[in-house]
Amino acid sequence: MHKFLKIVVALLSLIGIVSLFRIIAEGNEGMKKAFASGDTTLFEPMAWVAYIILALTLVLVVFFVLKGLFTHTSSLKSTLIGVGVFLAILAIAFVVSAGDERAYFYNNMQATANESQLVGGGLIAFYVLAVIAVLSMVFTGIKKMIR
Repeated sequence: MHKFLKIVVALLSLIGIVSLFRIIAEGNEGMKKAFASGDTTLFEPMAWVAYIILALTLVLVVFFVLKGLFTHTSSLKSTLIGVGVFLAILAIAFVVSAGDERAYFYNNMQATANESQLVGGGLIAFYVLAVIAVLSMVFTGIKKMIR
């Protein structure tokens, strides 16, 4: 597995380096012309390398997290509680958020009330999670100072 990953990393690095040199060799004016004409062949290999690296990273992280959860079943309960609380915060934030009926435009397309509610719910969830994170850091700091 280690040897296979080394080969994949070497191939992706080589493709990325070749793509980078192609972009640099094209120059600033060449890139502007490519963007203006809609020609993305110069940039696609670099984007695909990034997509592949992101996908591999996500797959490996999920694999090792699940492997760790099922090998150490004592932490499974607390992990599921944490995931449940996170999902509950997201659901409550979505319900509390009201869809705005005003017209919002993005890329010349009007956002629907549901999209507005999703964005509002995401913002509320972010604020709630940020407050929880700050409070937990403050609580931990105070607890350490008391000891």
